[in-house]
Amino acid sequence: MYEVIVVGGGHAGCEAALATARKGHKTLLITGNIKNIADMPCNPSIGGPAKGIVVREIDALGGEMGKNADKAALQMKMLNTKKGPAVQALRFQADKIIYPQEMLKTLKSTKNLELQEGMVEKLIIENQKIAGVELEDKTKILSKIVILTTGTYLKSVILTGSQKTASGPHGEKESKFLSENLKELGFKILRLKTGTPQRIDKSSIDYTQTQEEKGDNIPHTFSYDNIIYRNPKDQVSCHLIYTTQRTHEIIKEHLQESSMYGGYVEGIGPRYCPSIEDKVVRFSDKERHQLFLEPESLFYDDIYIQGFSTSMPHDVQELMVHSLPGLEHAKILKYAYAIEYDAIDSRQLKQSLETKIIENLYTAGQINGTSGYEEAAGQGLIAGINAALKLEEKEPLILKRNEAYIGVLIDDLVTKGVKDPYRLLTSRAEYRLLLRHDNADLRLREYGYQVGLISEEKYQQFRVKTQQIEELLKNLNDTRITPKEEINNYLEQIPSSPLKDGISLYELLKRPEITLENIEHFIEVPYSNEVKEQIAINAKYEGYIKKANKEAEKMIQLETKKIPENIDYDKIPNLASEARQKLKEINPTTIGQASRISGVNPADISILMVYLKRNG
Repeated sequence: MYEVIVVGGGHAGCEAALATARKGHKTLLITGNIKNIADMPCNPSIGGPAKGIVVREIDALGGEMGKNADKAALQMKMLNTKKGPAVQALRFQADKIIYPQEMLKTLKSTKNLELQEGMVEKLIIENQKIAGVELEDKTKILSKIVILTTGTYLKSVILTGSQKTASGPHGEKESKFLSENLKELGFKILRLKTGTPQRIDKSSIDYTQTQEEKGDNIPHTFSYDNIIYRNPKDQVSCHLIYTTQRTHEIIKEHLQESSMYGGYVEGIGPRYCPSIEDKVVRFSDKERHQLFLEPESLFYDDIYIQGFSTSMPHDVQELMVHSLPGLEHAKILKYAYAIEYDAIDSRQLKQSLETKIIENLYTAGQINGTSGYEEAAGQGLIAGINAALKLEEKEPLILKRNEAYIGVLIDDLVTKGVKDPYRLLTSRAEYRLLLRHDNADLRLREYGYQVGLISEEKYQQFRVKTQQIEELLKNLNDTRITPKEEINNYLEQIPSSPLKDGISLYELLKRPEITLENIEHFIEVPYSNEVKEQIAINAKYEGYIKKANKEAEKMIQLETKKIPENIDYDKIPNLASEARQKLKEINPTTIGQASRISGVNPADISILMVYLKRNG
């Protein structure tokens, strides 16, 4: 008898299993193939816009992805450095051999955690409550909680042209019966699609026709442990190329041979990561599309063509690849393919990621309709934390939209649902200036400590950092300078306007051209770069941050207004019919969540609030 069973060993499953085991709960992770634990079947990267901030949030809460990404880094790059801090994010090329190896080591060395190979076919349910799982060989394993993190394996089908093959990624065995079992239990099942591009033999590429893209010359880490595993001098380069007119002609000539345009696809593909044929059709005004040649590992020579996923037949893929600059004689080691799989309607989940239909059943990752390793890992961590908290009879951890991108992700899933694979974007976060790469620990470390995933030692290190931020802020506010000749001469050299009146150093730092290095001309600032960065960002963007916090406070007030679980929306007069239908379907827990449901307008919210007030 286990306390928790995690089904699936991908990024969501690893985080979920580690979270429950580290909190002292006897956990079993069941996966089809232990060799594929923490596998990266598509992109050889971790992070990127919004996603990189999710990895920082996972680390701040006590998860593993950031630490593991640091160990597997091939190239480190901070994106959007010429833009504001709200959109800056870290992206690593990650070694596809090292990443799963290191995660497997971590799993095997974790107390209270066992690994088992097997295929779960059925859930054991007693009185609408989870009781365990049944394997393919009819073995029954009992547990108090089950977390499903099945990735793209539910009734998965590989598609290339008109050819369909029942298979998971890498030709692995698919899960044939679990989604049917979920359907029988009352879950609404969606059919989704994603895809991956070709892998090319590195030695067959003419790099003289490509543009080299190097990593940053300073070290970065996802984890707040700040351990550098790769010297910036030893980074591996990526290379930039573009599609050609000939590429587009080949795609248009053979369009009906692709799985998607030939009518062989049932599932809906990702809107924000389309196949190359979809790009050519949807963006027909564009003469070319950007592609990156990305190394997958130091241990083999496969090169990933980022942005060139397709479901064309193999012979057409040969033509397409050879039309690209530098790839005229490229050898294709693995052909591109699309993959269809089942997922559940995420509106059938609570914000804790426990299902509304079966008690103590949680889901995380692509089964919830998301795409991406980072989104999966973030959900897995939250599902694991909340499963453990439920066993401990404690309230779940629900991250608000102003607290974390993970909060935005989960709220979008459970409130709005998905029609195509969900991808996190900075534009989805209305409080993105508050949800930055640099402040994930300030937002979430306290939660990680409270739930028991951050050690006392790490927490005290965090407390020292927050105290130093407070000390430096006070020092800058308390230290004033006056319009003396030597001071104004220094400011003119920067150049910055001379002083007319006395001013605090903090006020001076608000000037766009003034840096903390300039401030150090006046006082000593004996703090880490992380501490200095917080003060600089808060000074430069203070007005915007205050405005965002004020708007967030209004949202939080609505989140505190709870809606009873047993409310009967049919008894509320004057609600619009669409609003009534959506409210019944999603059954929001707060007025704040209700206000974000598509089809529920402000007038409906006002009617609902009046009804709740009248009925106590």
